[in-house]
Amino acid sequence: MNQAETIRTVAEVAEVPKAQVKHILETLGEVIKANLTSNGDEVALPGAGKLKASLRAGRTGRNPQTGQEVQIPAALTVKFSATKALKDAINA
Repeated sequence: MNQAETIRTVAEVAEVPKAQVKHILETLGEVIKANLTSNGDEVALPGAGKLKASLRAGRTGRNPQTGQEVQIPAALTVKFSATKALKDAINA
């Protein structure tokens, strides 16, 4: 489902204008980004799961074309943990 389909579907289910849904989703994205970058707290998405900033350690990788070793630096990444209800719905 792409962004336009998501907006359309949410607007139909919630019976609100698509412009309002688009604004809410864009604002949600900004709130999530601000929260994860400023203090690294978890962000709960009710009915879906949690987003959390996590440190990925640096490691040695390999260039697939040349086989030469390269150093991959440590980086912050985002991890998603699904709720039990979502996992059960997907696996039903």
